[in-house]
Amino acid sequence: MFTREQFTALAQKYMDMIFRVAFSYLKSREDADDVVQNALLALYREKKPFQSEAHLKAWLVRVAVNESKKLLRSPWRRRADVPIEDLAETLAFEQPEDGALFAAIMALETKYRAVIVLYYYEGYSIAETARLLGVPAATVGTRLARARQRLKDDLTEAECYE
Repeated sequence: MFTREQFTALAQKYMDMIFRVAFSYLKSREDADDVVQNALLALYREKKPFQSEAHLKAWLVRVAVNESKKLLRSPWRRRADVPIEDLAETLAFEQPEDGALFAAIMALETKYRAVIVLYYYEGYSIAETARLLGVPAATVGTRLARARQRLKDDLTEAECYE
């Protein structure tokens, strides 16, 4: 159990990470915000102590993944996807290439988006990503390779049209 100050510090530290993981699954700012709230609520209610900071971070990622998948499965959720261009316009990028990369990542299938976000943006190793997603490490490696190739193809194709 955390004190109010400890919980506030942890929430501020991990809120963006949880949002990125959820957003990679859901492609919706509002749904990702809901997942952040649910994950932080679960953290607030968690009674067992965490072994380390890394354990806490992994636990939060797992909660975010599970909450995202639960939201995707829910029958009341509207399946209307927001166009990628609309998502890219609502976010601020330092470089124009970052917006193109974001659009390419968000256009990937969920299984590829998730490994890209966890591996490159959150800094997890292949083995850690595999544990968090509940798949073999070889599967994560394969998904990363395929995602990289698709991103390379998509971004190269986009450059050809410019």
